[in-house]
Amino acid sequence: MKYQNALITGGSKGIGYSIAKTLLEAGLNVTITARKQEELDAAAQSLGQPEKVLAVKADAREYSQLEAAVQAHLEKFGALDVVVANAGVGVFKPVQDLSIEDWHAVIDTNLTGVFYTLKASVDALSKTKGYLITISSLAGKNPFAGGAAYNASKFGLNGFTEAAMLDLRALGIKATQIMPGSVATHFNNHTPNEQDAWKIQPEDIAQIVQDLLEMNERTLPSRVEVRPSQPKKG
Repeated sequence: MKYQNALITGGSKGIGYSIAKTLLEAGLNVTITARKQEELDAAAQSLGQPEKVLAVKADAREYSQLEAAVQAHLEKFGALDVVVANAGVGVFKPVQDLSIEDWHAVIDTNLTGVFYTLKASVDALSKTKGYLITISSLAGKNPFAGGAAYNASKFGLNGFTEAAMLDLRALGIKATQIMPGSVATHFNNHTPNEQDAWKIQPEDIAQIVQDLLEMNERTLPSRVEVRPSQPKKG
């Protein structure tokens, strides 16, 4: 594989953790970020291979923290080839019940946080002709009641990634958005359980990321939509 060094936001659990694990197994060096140090420490220990894993506490809503995470990655691994902007939150309420704090928590993490992630890493990615992958959602094209903030963040993220892709191609950087449907993760305070068997599993998204990185350089899948092959029964 061309790519050797990856940084994944929201990498302590769920989709981000599975991506980190898959890329580590594929031979990449991996930096994971998250807001909670204890979850980062547990994830890093679980991933093993301390010489190939770096865990950096960073809130996607804070540009300076993302800058510091990228710098720490470069100091340890020397180059940055892949950035997976995965950090995300969800607050699901009727729009009339959304607080100002709810709105900012979602928009500042899911949309502004991705801009910050790219802004902090674009110089390093341009040096390696790297790859930006954003983890969006089918909620970025399918609005639903109670989803005003989340829908807005993911509709915006889709537009951001598509426009960024057109800009980044001039620098030799690829950009792809992955848009999953229901995934069995801890998202929105959910605890994955056996009733989630019908859902996409985090490792399935990780496999898509690996497949994108292994694709011939001449080809760019700019958007990947993925959903459970069978709907929930009952």
